[in-house]
This record gives sequence, C-alpha cells and structure tokens, in this order.
Amino acid sequence: MTEHISRKELKQDKIKETFEHGAEAVYSHSKLATVLVLAVLLIACVYGGWKLYTDRQTAKAQVEFDAAMKVYNARIAGTPEPGADPNEVIYPNESARAQAAIPKFQLVTAQYPNTNPGRFATYYTALCYENMEQVNSALDELKKISGSSDKELAAMAQYQTSVIYTRTGKVDDAIKILRALKDKPTVLVPHPMVLLDLAGLLKQSNPTEAISLYQQVKKDYPDPTISEEADRGLNSVAPKS
Repeated sequence: MTEHISRKELKQDKIKETFEHGAEAVYSHSKLATVLVLAVLLIACVYGGWKLYTDRQTAKAQVEFDAAMKVYNARIAGTPEPGADPNEVIYPNESARAQAAIPKFQLVTAQYPNTNPGRFATYYTALCYENMEQVNSALDELKKISGSSDKELAAMAQYQTSVIYTRTGKVDDAIKILRALKDKPTVLVPHPMVLLDLAGLLKQSNPTEAISLYQQVKKDYPDPTISEEADRGLNSVAPKS
C-alpha cells in the first residue's frame, strides 16, 4: 500500500533536510577553521622558537666577536695611548697581533656560521692574513663571503679582493671587480671610494676614462675631502703643458 505523504509532511522533511545540511556545513567549516587556527599557532610557535634560538646564537656570537676585535685592535708596541689600561696586552707588531686574532675569529665562524658576527669574522680573518702577508690565505677567506646573500658583506669582500689584486700586480682583475662594484654601490663600500680607486688604476691604461671618473666624483660628491682627492687625481693624469 503506497504511503501518502502530505504537502505539510514533505515541507517538514525539506526543512529538516535543510537544517541538517546547514548543520553539516557549519560543522565542516568549524573543523576547517580549527585546523587553520592550529596550523597558524604551530607556525607561530615554530617561528618564535627559531627566532629565539637565532637571537641567542647571535648574542653569543657577538660576545665572541667583540673579544676577537679587542685583540684585532690591540695596541702595537711603541704606540703609547694616554689613559690606557696598564694590564692591556701589547703586541710587538701587526703580524703578531693578527696571528693572535685569527683563531678567535675562526672560532666565531666555526661555532656561529649563520649569524652576522660569524660571517663578519670570516672577513676579519682575511684581513688578519693580509696583515701577515699571507695573500693566498686572505683571498681564500674572502672568496667564502664574496657571493654572500648579504650584499654589504659581499661588497666588502669583493672590494678587499680588489685591494689585494692591486697590491700584487693583478691590476686588470682589480679593475674588473671595481667596475662591478661601481654599478652596484653599497653603504659599507662607498661609491666615491670605488670611483676614485678605479680612476687611479685607469690613469695609465685609459687616462680619458680616468679623467671622466674624477670629474664625476667632483660633480656627484662635493664634500671637500672627496673633491680634493679627485683634484689630486686629475692633476696626476691631466696632460702636462
């Protein structure tokens, strides 16, 4: 016998079904919202933990780096300083001082390689080797950070490499580096300094470009000290009458 469903009953069933679907939707959305909230909280906790860890590592690295810098900047014998600590360690020469500072910088780099002090310690290790006339070792250290994602640190390493190349007669290599730095100036490797160095290296091989660079420095950087340096460069390269 076929059951007869009244319109009223049918309507009630549809209303019930609508409420059930609505409840399911609310429940599903609630579950999704809960999952999203938990995911955000998890990410926040992970980031917070990572940030706390890196901050602590950086702080520790900075302490060690400061200790290494204290040695790097220590006094050399024969250079008295009024009011200096009588117990301060004094080194006989730059080479001895650099030799004492190297292991301290290397320790910072080894223990805290992913911190700013750790990366800068590599740079100062290179400077120490340079002070000890160990050019190849200095260049090896500079290569480690020349491609750093830190543009300032990379520029410092590249510039110092150009300085070493200039001193060791690799002028063409130095010019190549300085040209690249000229097009990408940074704060720690000032643009006028790069232009002046480049002009100085070009005085013999390309005096016309050297003059142009010195003139650019005078135009763009009117500071008396910089401008006077450019004038000295112009006087040294300009044709004599």
